[in-house]
Amino acid sequence: MKNIVKIASCILAVGALTFQSCESIELDLRNNPNALSPDNADPNFLLNGIQEDFIRTVQTMGTRAAEFVRIEYLFGRQYQQTYQPSNFDAQWEDIYTEQLTDTYTLYGLADDRDLPYHKGMGQFMEAYSMVMLVDFFGDVPYAEANLGSENFNPSPESGASIYDKMLSLLDEAIANFNAGGVAPQNDFFYDGDAAAWVRACNTLKLKILINRRTVDAGSIATFNGIINTGNYISSVDEDMDFQWGTNAVQPDVRHPQYAGDYTPTGGGDYRANHLMNYMNNQDDPRIRYFFYRQNADTPGAPGIPGDLETIECSLQSPPPHYFGFPFCSLENGYWGRDHGSDEGIPPDGFLRSLIGVYPAGGKFDDDTFEGQVLGNGGGGAGVTPVLMASTVDFWRAEIAMVQGNTPGAKQFMLDGLAKSVEKVTAFGSVDPTADLSFEPSEADITAHANLIDDDFDADATGGWNVLAQEFYVSLYGNGLDGFNFYRRTGYPDNLQPNLEPNPGSVNRSFFYPANAANANSNITQKPDHLQQVFWDNNPSGPSFPFSN
Repeated sequence: MKNIVKIASCILAVGALTFQSCESIELDLRNNPNALSPDNADPNFLLNGIQEDFIRTVQTMGTRAAEFVRIEYLFGRQYQQTYQPSNFDAQWEDIYTEQLTDTYTLYGLADDRDLPYHKGMGQFMEAYSMVMLVDFFGDVPYAEANLGSENFNPSPESGASIYDKMLSLLDEAIANFNAGGVAPQNDFFYDGDAAAWVRACNTLKLKILINRRTVDAGSIATFNGIINTGNYISSVDEDMDFQWGTNAVQPDVRHPQYAGDYTPTGGGDYRANHLMNYMNNQDDPRIRYFFYRQNADTPGAPGIPGDLETIECSLQSPPPHYFGFPFCSLENGYWGRDHGSDEGIPPDGFLRSLIGVYPAGGKFDDDTFEGQVLGNGGGGAGVTPVLMASTVDFWRAEIAMVQGNTPGAKQFMLDGLAKSVEKVTAFGSVDPTADLSFEPSEADITAHANLIDDDFDADATGGWNVLAQEFYVSLYGNGLDGFNFYRRTGYPDNLQPNLEPNPGSVNRSFFYPANAANANSNITQKPDHLQQVFWDNNPSGPSFPFSN
């Protein structure tokens, strides 16, 4: 984890600047004598706000992507209605009118004041954000965007074109990091380490190339060329994470999922039954870090009486299409919800399982089984993963699989698993009240790795299901790459299905945000959620991905 100690003061310092820059630069409707002009802006304060806008958008969109691959719980029994256009208004506006507006102002200041490191950071975050927009929505505005009064209706640009431009932008960022410029006052990711940013830029290139491999035969060779340089994120200590703090008010800098779960009224979110069941059945050494059980038993689990008041489905029989899948109530107190469940909210705030010490800085599960409130556990000092060494190993496993190198794929998968376990199990100390005698032993970790090794060999899909599910577990905290993997490969084919027998086909992209489609005459709203992004060339319709 990176040690960030100035988040609260920096966010306070940048708040007015960010607002004023959007008013006077983006809209350009009037001259405000009280507004801070770009010429007088402090590039360090500007960069603080860009980093915050960036990571909050990544956190939100990473959580939403995670819902479709059962890393997180999805509310909604019809996929087309799960996320409506208005649900992405805030994130679209945060990227275009906040982050990118400030970023382009930063570029001018950085050029004028010889601050290539500042510019490189902006370019990396711009590239990551534009790739994320393409992966969610397909064709989006880029070249014509953020021109203010020159163009109020920017036209969408092809996702493939934007991907190409982001690869070039990352080359520019690398050149800027290599230029030897002074580091900003607050680099919330790598604390002034330009070489680490170069590794991150190359790793973001790998992310672009693994997506593009489905439509560009040369992408795998380019991917492997970067791997051969060794200059990418390859160890846990090189991971790109954003470190959240514990301050709760003015401003709240806690991990957003901690803030939603550790409240005076108990848990605010449900955890995904599929993920908890999978990890529990595998004796996964990460499970006590991921989830905190507020209750030792779940009503309706084997040998436990049902309870209509707190879990309505605990007195119901599973629907026919749930045969062989977990339903409603899990063993050992793992209290969550099934994929797509739209039941009301019962009085279970101090009973349901909470997000744990990883990634949210919550409570480590040491069998205390107590209701948790504001301030408990690690107080929210968790992380949002952006790019991880384990993810690179899983990408390499995917490429090995498509090239027919199954033994190599299994080894890459096991390497990724080991790095994920190493990362997660380092978080026990984030909770100062935890009884760490409940942490997994080296024998536990080895036994689990051996089990996954055997499962891969026994997998009827040739290893794809195990590879996919283990990848998803490693992505807890940011599911962007999981949802992309699901659309690239269709695996696993044994995910817990939607509780609705006929939920429609799973999303291949999302509707354009309502504000963008309604206000921009050059953006036409999509007819449905099945429009595929440029790199998704798999069959359309309910047969793909394999599991809905």
